[in-house]
Amino acid sequence: MNAIKKIYPMLILSILLFIGCQEDDAKLGSIIAPTNLQIEAVVEDGQTGGVMITPQADNALNFHIFFTPNSDPVLATPGESPTFRYTRSGQYSVLITVVAFGTGGTSSSKSIELDLDVRLFIDQETLQMIAGDGSKRWVWDSAVGGHFGVGPTTNDFPEFFSASPNQLDPCLYDDVLVFGYDGNDNYSFELITGNNNESFMNWAEVTSFFPNDTPTQFVDECRDISDQIETNTSFVIFDNDEGKQMLSIENGMLSYWSGATEYEVVELTSDKLTVRGIQDVPADFGGGQLAWYHTFIPETPGEVVEPPFNNLVWADEFDVDGAPNPASWTYDLGTGDNGWGNNESQSYTNDPSNVIVESGMLKITAKAENGGYTSARIKTQGLVEFTYGKVEVRAKLPSGGGTWPAIWMLGANITEVSWPDCGEIDIMEHVGNNQDVVSSALHFPGNSGGNPIFKANDVPGASTDFHVYGVEWSSSQIVFSIDDVVYHTYSYSSSLPFYNKDFFLILNVAMGGGFGGTIDPAFTESSMEIDYVRVYQK
Repeated sequence: MNAIKKIYPMLILSILLFIGCQEDDAKLGSIIAPTNLQIEAVVEDGQTGGVMITPQADNALNFHIFFTPNSDPVLATPGESPTFRYTRSGQYSVLITVVAFGTGGTSSSKSIELDLDVRLFIDQETLQMIAGDGSKRWVWDSAVGGHFGVGPTTNDFPEFFSASPNQLDPCLYDDVLVFGYDGNDNYSFELITGNNNESFMNWAEVTSFFPNDTPTQFVDECRDISDQIETNTSFVIFDNDEGKQMLSIENGMLSYWSGATEYEVVELTSDKLTVRGIQDVPADFGGGQLAWYHTFIPETPGEVVEPPFNNLVWADEFDVDGAPNPASWTYDLGTGDNGWGNNESQSYTNDPSNVIVESGMLKITAKAENGGYTSARIKTQGLVEFTYGKVEVRAKLPSGGGTWPAIWMLGANITEVSWPDCGEIDIMEHVGNNQDVVSSALHFPGNSGGNPIFKANDVPGASTDFHVYGVEWSSSQIVFSIDDVVYHTYSYSSSLPFYNKDFFLILNVAMGGGFGGTIDPAFTESSMEIDYVRVYQK
């Protein structure tokens, strides 16, 4: 088990550290190391895995108790008796280390080994509600107000803050909680994090993981702490001494890190899980306690759609000369809002000089004319829209500084939810200012604009040779390829806009803008030529 992997140099192995003072330093006070460190351990009856530790030492100001190796310590002052619950069934030994701290940073440590016999048991009704028939996936009830909140421990409701629907950072809503069990009363818990393994965490807890950082007050953050907590661990549900039903995650968390690993179960049904966790606020950030409230619902079971996609369901081979087929393609026209949101310089037209099918090819031509630039952008919006599949586009790209051709997709619900909530899949982008480098990207809330999920790849001859630019989009992954060679794979959860939603295709050549860059003053015109567009499904 790995909890928060913090390093305390020389603490665990140190016995005593004495620091001498000159008379000139007497005003700093005496530096006294703790001595006579004793550890009293009480194992809870009933094979519950509960252990209580009471540390004692002469001249100790406080104690750090490590219930598992390399874990985040539990802090205690003299007279306090912290508890911990081991949630793995079986007979095994655990090593518990206590570090006593005195004045001036002096310390002493001691370890004890306990033999445990743990047999955890969750009644079948409770187990069925939280883990189904062996495994059950839960997500935030993000569409409902109050799914996340915080308040004082003296109340049983989130008096200080209650989140509105979808109010918080998308990195929170990416997470999936998986509860499972087997026939031997082993209860497993997995936290599946979304984009970049980042999780939402309380601002006051940031320095527990990143000691050199300075968090902004009251601004929670998305951080990757997957290497410092357990994302594959165990859980148990039990009744505490007060008769409250508790959910314990061993060295892990329920998506949001507040420091709590044990939660009161406020409500548990087959359709809803609401918990209340207590945060011990670090002394450096005010101290005291806060109660955090989380509400989850079962992940909506969608159809699992995975490769291979071998059935050609739609294609345009561009074998009829003239304008693009109106049954498949329509146009974006003009300069859009703020240069189509990117400070682009072109005006899109449907003029044959900018877009035409001839000799078995679709040609989209960007031109310098009348002191500006014209080009074309065609799309299948409202005509050809689909969910999942493989898209292949055989194309030769334009050249010239400032050219920005793209083969891409947008969520068909863009008119309802706007961008980037609709999602964007960039199958191919190229800029003439970086010739022969082609990229793919994904845009969605939290990763949009200048912060997409991005990957570039060298493609020699991108503007002189035809290449097949492809994407394979399933219910769990988006895979980008060039000439059938995969170079970019992204796995995603059902909370992202790529899950079980229709998208449409877009083909265009932009000029300049934030990505296209400076336009070559000598530019006259250049074309993207497309041999075919093909869509395959199951």
